[in-house]
Amino acid sequence: MKSRKNFKRIKEPMVSNVTGVESLQESEIFKGLTCAQVADVLEKAKSVILPAKSMLFTQGDPAERCFLVHSGRLKLTKFNEQGKEIILRYILAGELTAAMAVFKAGTYPVTAESIDEITASSWDKTTMLELMRQYPDIAINLLGVVTERIDEMQHRYLELCTEQVEQRIARSLLRLMRSFGLKTAEGIRLEISLSRQDIADYSGTTIYTVSRTLSVWEKKGWIQSRRERIVIVKPQALVQLAEIG
Repeated sequence: MKSRKNFKRIKEPMVSNVTGVESLQESEIFKGLTCAQVADVLEKAKSVILPAKSMLFTQGDPAERCFLVHSGRLKLTKFNEQGKEIILRYILAGELTAAMAVFKAGTYPVTAESIDEITASSWDKTTMLELMRQYPDIAINLLGVVTERIDEMQHRYLELCTEQVEQRIARSLLRLMRSFGLKTAEGIRLEISLSRQDIADYSGTTIYTVSRTLSVWEKKGWIQSRRERIVIVKPQALVQLAEIG
C-alpha cells in the first residue's frame, strides 16, 4: 500500500472567517436558499484551512464531519483489497463531500487529499440534520447530489467492465477537461498536475498502458504532453474514440 508519511495531517481544523456567501449560494447544496439562509447555515459550521498535499480525512477513519469546499480542490482516492489506489473523483469549489458517510455514522470509505490549499466549512451529523429540518431544500439538494454521484459510479463501473482501455483513458481526460480545462492558443490545457500514474489510477489501468497510449495520441497531434501537464489539442478526436461502440 502506498505510503502516506510525506503528507501533512490536520487533526484540528484551523478557523477562518467565512466569506463569499453570494458565490456559495450557487453551490449545488444551497439551491433554493436565500443569501441570508446560506449565511445562517455557514454560521453553524466549523471553518477549515488545509495546506496543499494534505489529507482532510482518511479511508477507515471515523466519519464525523462532512465538508463543503469554498476554494481549492480535493482528490478522492480509495485502496482496493489488493492495496492499489484508485482515484474516484475530484471535488471542486462549491461541492460537498462525505455527507453520506457522516449520516451512516460509520467510517470514511475514501481518502480526501488536497491538491492545493483548501478552505472549507464542515458540519457534524447532528448539526446537518437540524439544518435539513430547518431548510428542507438542503435535504432535497443532497438527495440530488447523492443520486448524481451514484449514477457516475455506475457509469464508471460499466466502463471498466465493457470498454477498451483506450476508451477509458479518453473518457478520463474528457472528464478532467470539463473540470479543469482552460482554453489556450495551443488547445485546452488541463489546469491540474497529472502524472502518468494519476491518469492510470483514474482510468483503472497501468502506467505502462497510459504512457504508451498518450505517446500514440501525441504523435497523432491529439494532445501535447509535458511534465505532469496535458494540453488537449483535438478534443473531438477523444470524444469520437470514447463513443466507439
